Amino acid sequence: MVEKSKRQGPIYDDYGMTQWYWLVRHRENFELGENTEIGAFTVIDASSGVRIEDDVKIGWSAVIMSHSSIDGKSGKVVLKKNCNVGTKTVVMPGVTIGENSTVGANSLVNKDIPPNEIWFGTPAKFFKKIEKD
Repeated sequence: MVEKSKRQGPIYDDYGMTQWYWLVRHRENFELGENTEIGAFTVIDASSGVRIEDDVKIGWSAVIMSHSSIDGKSGKVVLKKNCNVGTKTVVMPGVTIGENSTVGANSLVNKDIPPNEIWFGTPAKFFKKIEKD
């Protein structure tokens, strides 16, 4: 196991692609916490700001959008500590996903998700609270 202090962060090429094959547009507005996992082929548009806090997991081919050219909406996206975003999920501008929450695969998140909840669907809907031990 690699010590936390020796873990390598992303290295971006001229197009914003990392060595793990996820892409960040507008990196100057992107904040990445520690101990995160972002799946290959994920696209992050940080033009209006994206903050991914510590211990967040994102499945492959997800899309995190802080600006949508389709409907003209913009807003900072925040993925709170220890949340999970499933494969092929789209997170729309201005959304916050709460601490310890999980979003199922193939979901469309167009509104805030409170902490400690499971949501999924298109659009994502509440499924259940996560019970703490």
